[in-house]
Amino acid sequence: MIRLAALLICLGTVTFGQTVSEDARAAAARLQEASVMLNQAQGARDRIAALSETVRAYEDGLSAVRDGIRHAARREDEITSELDVKRERVAQLLAVLQTTGQTPAPLLLAHPQGPLGVARSSMLVADVTPALQAEVETLREQLTEIQELQQIQQESARALNEGMSGAQRARAALGIAISQRGRLPQRFSEDPIQTALLVASTDTLEAFAQGLLDSIDIGATAVALEPTGTLPLPVSGPITQSFGEGAGLRPGVVIGAQPRSLVTTPVAATVLFRGPLLEYGNVMILEPGADVLFVIAGLAEMFGDPGQILPAGSPIGLLGGDQPSIDSILMQNNANASDTGLQPLYLEVRQGQTPVDPNAWFALE
Repeated sequence: MIRLAALLICLGTVTFGQTVSEDARAAAARLQEASVMLNQAQGARDRIAALSETVRAYEDGLSAVRDGIRHAARREDEITSELDVKRERVAQLLAVLQTTGQTPAPLLLAHPQGPLGVARSSMLVADVTPALQAEVETLREQLTEIQELQQIQQESARALNEGMSGAQRARAALGIAISQRGRLPQRFSEDPIQTALLVASTDTLEAFAQGLLDSIDIGATAVALEPTGTLPLPVSGPITQSFGEGAGLRPGVVIGAQPRSLVTTPVAATVLFRGPLLEYGNVMILEPGADVLFVIAGLAEMFGDPGQILPAGSPIGLLGGDQPSIDSILMQNNANASDTGLQPLYLEVRQGQTPVDPNAWFALE
């Protein structure tokens, strides 16, 4: 964690671009805060919260490092191309000056046009020399920048390897902490047989959601919750499928996130269902408020049991996929490289049993 935080601070000072620098500084600060939280954690719930923040901080940090590597590689390519263009012109100038410098003085004085020609030649050399010196200085600066960029990439590779291992350890520790935590507030007790029958008898998500609410005794009514459009997404990543797009025009959005990303509940919510459902894969249905459901699908691992009330920011699962190798990350230097290998997470919001645009609830941008 220390090496990764130090590299992020360094990246925050490099002029790759305002976004990369800001993201790197923010990720470094988050890593440091997560470390403090972990050291101060007392009890299972504090440790789960600290480990969740640690995993997310690692994810943000690794994302900033990947962006830094790609920007460094692109900048190195730009400088190399510039040097290739200049190389022939500078070589010609150097050859002229070198030839002039090696010519014996008597021959220089024996100009075909006499003393006037000698004077003009001297003036020409005097004019060319400052321009050549400026060109050489520019080349020196560019070569120095290439060396610095290569050093950044080497340091990034080491920190990236350490960060990926650290994130993996944090995820494993989080899973253990969740398995060892005490009982959470419980709004109802699941009847697994009744739930299994309901899963087997329904062929649409809408029918399942309605049947789920009719079949369980939730107990105390959930508090009212109004859409604000400011809720954080369950996982960090770009929207790869908007509301009403895709096969079958699913009434939700798809978020693309890095493999093994941590998925959390945006607000305090009751777990109504967890398990495989239809063609959605592993599904978690949360009730954050009265007549409001969040349907989250595509999880490889799931945390939390039906009936439990999860605090805001609680981990509810991990995405699948394999972490990319260091070499593949280092080779990703094009603009779309960050979108390769993303894992999809489906998010649907149902209000009064009607699917609504998640943009009304979440800060999708």
